[in-house]
Amino acid sequence: MPAAGRLLAIDPGTKKIGVAVSDETRTIARPLPIIKRESWKKLVLKLAGIVAEYDAKALVVGLPLNFDGSESEMSAEARKMARNLSLSLPIPVFLQDERATTYEARGNLWKQEISADKIAKLLDSEAAAIILTDFLDRLGG
Repeated sequence: MPAAGRLLAIDPGTKKIGVAVSDETRTIARPLPIIKRESWKKLVLKLAGIVAEYDAKALVVGLPLNFDGSESEMSAEARKMARNLSLSLPIPVFLQDERATTYEARGNLWKQEISADKIAKLLDSEAAAIILTDFLDRLGG
C-alpha cells in the first residue's frame, strides 16, 4: 500500500457500480457519480480515467459477504473483478468487507431527507464511500 495519496473504492453491482474517492490525507471519503455496468473494456477505461483524474494510489473493491461472514455467489464475482482489475490497472487492488453498507448508505441518505427517487441514484456511490471509510479506518488502526 502506498504511504500517501488518494484511494478509490467501488461497490460492484450487476447493473451499476458505485464509486468513491478519499482526500489526499485519507481522512474522508466522498461519493462520485456511478458507472453504468456495460462491457469489461468500458469499465476498465472508465476506472482508469478516474484513477488518472484523482491520481489514485490504490483501489478498494467491496466484498459482499453474507451476514455470517461466509462467501456468497456475489463474493466470488467481486473477487474475480478485483483480480482482473489488479491485472488491468496500474495500482494495487484490495478487498473490503461490505456487509450492511447498502443499508447504512440508505439510512444516511434518508436522514438527509433525500427523496426516494434520488436515493436510488445515489445509493451505490454512497455505499462505496462507506466501504472506503471502513477501509481507511482499518488502515488507521
